[in-house]
Amino acid sequence: MNYIQLISILLELVIAVLFLIVALRGKKYFYGLFITFVIYVFYDLSRLFLWDIEEGLLTGIFLIATLGAFYSVWNIYKESKLVRSRK
Repeated sequence: MNYIQLISILLELVIAVLFLIVALRGKKYFYGLFITFVIYVFYDLSRLFLWDIEEGLLTGIFLIATLGAFYSVWNIYKESKLVRSRK
């Protein structure tokens, strides 16, 4: 078993939980990053434990992860732009 990979998966899970906490505290666009990292954890676990998952399904799931990250980053950008314009 690859311990570095396990540590990486645990860190991804911690990051996902942190994004969930931020989202639950009012920054709803952080749900996108939460979803992204949950998908990363799922993907890494499937590779580690050799789960039999169709490649097309994994591709679709990764598209959802990418869209979630894009949604969050776009909203973070818009919020920072709004804050700068108020100064």
